[in-house]
Amino acid sequence: MKAFANMFLALEQTNKTTGKVRALAAYFQTAEEADKLWTIALFSGRRPKRQITTTQLRTWASERAGLEPWLFEECYTIVGDLAETIALILPPSGTGSTKNLHEWIAYLNTMATLDEPEKRAAIFAAWDVLSTDEMFLFNKLLTGGFRIGISQKLMTRALAQATGQEEAILAHKLMGNWTPQTTTYAELIEADSPTADLSRPYPFYLAYPLETTDALGEPQDWRAEHKWDGIRGQLIVRGGAQYLWSRGEELITDRFPEFERLAAELAAGTVIDGEILAWGGEGPLAFSQLQKRIGRKKVPQSLLAQAPVILMAYDLLECGGRDIRAEPFDVRRDRLARLIHTLDPMLPLRLSPPVAFKTWAELA
Repeated sequence: MKAFANMFLALEQTNKTTGKVRALAAYFQTAEEADKLWTIALFSGRRPKRQITTTQLRTWASERAGLEPWLFEECYTIVGDLAETIALILPPSGTGSTKNLHEWIAYLNTMATLDEPEKRAAIFAAWDVLSTDEMFLFNKLLTGGFRIGISQKLMTRALAQATGQEEAILAHKLMGNWTPQTTTYAELIEADSPTADLSRPYPFYLAYPLETTDALGEPQDWRAEHKWDGIRGQLIVRGGAQYLWSRGEELITDRFPEFERLAAELAAGTVIDGEILAWGGEGPLAFSQLQKRIGRKKVPQSLLAQAPVILMAYDLLECGGRDIRAEPFDVRRDRLARLIHTLDPMLPLRLSPPVAFKTWAELA
């Protein structure tokens, strides 16, 4: 845990992106593989499950610190973060822990089978050996609230520096529904094929607003489309199966069974980037119609009829099993248009129409 805590301190002590990347890269070069894997997981939102309630934690912390509950609550109000409050009021061990990050996470996972007195004893035992900095991070893991302001993109950049791999390749490897329990660092990062996991999507690249077009250059160098109001998604057909991913890296295949018929018509090794839209007749339905389906694992027939969906295709990312993102957009767009033209027009797939313009004023 010492190495992880030291890396965290280095991140906290600089506001410069280059400094944060340097600290993370140094950690990735020296840490144990199991610790590196869990660090990648934590920085990409894959946190351990919470094992105790915050009420239990506040009660036990005030008891361990010898404080009246009201005084602990006063401290918590001032500090504003439960993990930090506990780390500040409990006496540090002075020496710190000999366990590494992955060992402490395994320790936390064993609490799922313990009764309340046993959990209390296990947490007290941990607090007794952790330094203040280690205790803060342990408490973050304990509450399932591990968020420290490091983006996955920044973490991927540091990993690229540490491993010598291209950032885009690593970003691809980190996509998908892997967890530290289902893979190893070697399989996730060091394996040669970024498509070893057939379901893995490509990183999503999202639109963002511009205040002015001054920095864009000549309008003929650009292409424009409408911003559709749906769910950004990637439809993947590989290895005889189809997968549908949202931009939040959630696998939502089962929620949109309409695409099974479409996937059956697409060649293996096809990945289409687009917008999932509720669609009626010749136009999109309100986003509220689509929302009715988002939270459901199984969609009833009545809702399938009420809010059918299509994929409004933006881009072709993979064709014939080959990553074609490096090809010019116009080439990919032409491939996509020809692909859609060969399919039954009744399938739930449309090509996002271009917006023609010759000047920036005309586009605006």
